[in-house]
Amino acid sequence: MVLRDAVSNEVEIVRNAENCLVYKDPLPAQGLTWRQMVTWWQTHHMPDAEEPEAADALYRRLYRSLDSLPEQTVLRTYCARYAEPDELDLPALIPQVYLHYDPYTRKSGGHSGALHRERMDFLLLAPDRSRIVIEVDGAHHYGTKNPTGPDGRTTYTTSPRLYSEMVAEDRRLRLAGYEIYRFGGWELTRPGSPQLISDFFTELLTRHKKPTA
Repeated sequence: MVLRDAVSNEVEIVRNAENCLVYKDPLPAQGLTWRQMVTWWQTHHMPDAEEPEAADALYRRLYRSLDSLPEQTVLRTYCARYAEPDELDLPALIPQVYLHYDPYTRKSGGHSGALHRERMDFLLLAPDRSRIVIEVDGAHHYGTKNPTGPDGRTTYTTSPRLYSEMVAEDRRLRLAGYEIYRFGGWELTRPGSPQLISDFFTELLTRHKKPTA
């Protein structure tokens, strides 16, 4: 990705564009709902499909962007809500989102680069205009990988540097207006993890309801 025009915030994908989804429609003041995402998907990718078929295809496309079981559990558990009556207007949970880009960061070979940890696990744009980031932390977020042992297991050594970089980035995002929640990857592999995730989203959505007049 490169920033072609900083004034108009024009971002261009110069490699692997076929693997990215780019949402360019204006964002409503009340956030971005699953129904709006499905309508966008129908318009640009499945114009002849009915809403249920398009919704299923979009969900499967988003699910394929995840490569860890804990992240898949988060998306699968949240998106189960869309099947309930009148719940297509819930805020869309969008995985693997590029949130920001700075042309003065990580310059190499004459090309600009993205900010540290520029891609977040999940983004939710709530009805009260909150921007909510949800991160699922595997061991690589706070540890360095050790050589594979005789038993073939992968282990990590806790790294104060990596942890400091992670929390420093959290501070920067909060100051930029984002609300951040973190899950440990381990807790999302436990038998009760779907209920834990469901309870979390119930409280989150209740907290971020659209303000009444």
